[in-house]
Amino acid sequence: MEREELKPMDGILFAFTMRNRTKSKKPRLEVRFYLLVALDLLLSFTAAHPTDVDPANENAKLLTGKAAMGDWTTDTPGVQRRITVEDLPSPYQTKSFDNAPAIVPRPPDAKLHVPPGFQVLEFARGFSQPRFLLTAPNGDVFVTDSSRNEVVALRESPDHTGVATRQVFVSGLRQPFGLAFYPPGPNPQYLYVANTDSVIRVPYRDGDLRARGPAESIGVDLSPGGLLRGGGHWTRAVVFSNDGRKMFVSIGSRSNVDEGDEPGENQRARIFEFNSDGTDRQVYAWGIRNAVGIAVHPLSGTLWMSTNERDGLGDNLPPDYISSVRAGGFYGWPWFYIGSHQDPRHAGQHPELAARVIIPDVLVQAHSATLNLVFYTGHQFPAEYRNNLFAAFHGSWNRSRRTGYKIVRVPMDQNGHSRNGVYEDFLTGFVTPAGNVWGRPVGLTVAKDGALLMSEDAGNTIWRISYTGS
Repeated sequence: MEREELKPMDGILFAFTMRNRTKSKKPRLEVRFYLLVALDLLLSFTAAHPTDVDPANENAKLLTGKAAMGDWTTDTPGVQRRITVEDLPSPYQTKSFDNAPAIVPRPPDAKLHVPPGFQVLEFARGFSQPRFLLTAPNGDVFVTDSSRNEVVALRESPDHTGVATRQVFVSGLRQPFGLAFYPPGPNPQYLYVANTDSVIRVPYRDGDLRARGPAESIGVDLSPGGLLRGGGHWTRAVVFSNDGRKMFVSIGSRSNVDEGDEPGENQRARIFEFNSDGTDRQVYAWGIRNAVGIAVHPLSGTLWMSTNERDGLGDNLPPDYISSVRAGGFYGWPWFYIGSHQDPRHAGQHPELAARVIIPDVLVQAHSATLNLVFYTGHQFPAEYRNNLFAAFHGSWNRSRRTGYKIVRVPMDQNGHSRNGVYEDFLTGFVTPAGNVWGRPVGLTVAKDGALLMSEDAGNTIWRISYTGS
């Protein structure tokens, strides 16, 4: 039996010429063997030439493998990326760089880029560190101004072009970050605030621009403090389950990759679960270096996270990630990363944990610093965006060539799962041609009219992304 040359045409066709047909069994076995070879070649070709881009963007360019790990010069709205476990390089394949961004004022000719049909306008400015956004049922937007230790309430102008009213809602906080209304739904009674060392709540009724009473402790004390880079993460996020029965709180590691059993780390690098009143504290998931953003899928109720992985292993290792969170799940930090890959700085430690490490759903460019995330529940954007996930990439410092400084979209299927680990550039343009940076995305929320609001803490502004269709 002879096999003709393998030729992909419009799909993949395998041509075989059958010879020596007899009644003996041997040729039939040969036929089966070659069919198996053909199947193997088909699978190999499919892996090397992926076609499963998001159907909502049929014209998208899908980057895979090393190409997907490129720097900011490859970022363009609509470009899709998929990074897999098989794509990961070896540790120390490249040097570890300290390459913090040079922050510059917004250039006069700067332009943010979004897909066709969308537009970007400045919404508000004059903050010190606007790191978290949350939309109230009536449409007011709450902003955590972390370095000022306050939460600011914004009321949009009737034409949605800016802010009509701006008011400090509560002050005297301690490095606040995450916000959540409780109970979920149209009539919240409290605004919950995640300080660096605790979760508190402030009495609230829909439409309040000032707190109607003093902040209340709910007995949720957290390991405090940290730095913005190199470990020691200070941000805390808080979110409620859709039914309001459970509260989730994320807390990052104290270090880059110190021993996770040490006293300073044994209450860090985790997502905790509480009853809504702060009682019955449980570890929901662990081994998560820094889940800066957490959000609950609006339909499935699944908890998702946006995680900064460790530094010091090279430009492309390990990927940051966006993932659903499995109850009781272990995600590797500090001993392993992205499955059973052992961190060489912990060689030989905790081999019993290797098989337990969960591989995240969506691997993103290493050192992107993916921060907050939000599910798009509005109706202004095209229908294919509904319930998709948006994430803010703050941008790299531990990479020879910059990556991040953008907003990405994670296409989701109707069951709330990512589409084969693909993510797509949505908003780019914060890096100048010279490689300097004038914006670092961090906060995201969906406005009442369906626009997407984004905060960035280089220029300390809030931007409004709307869909016009033109």
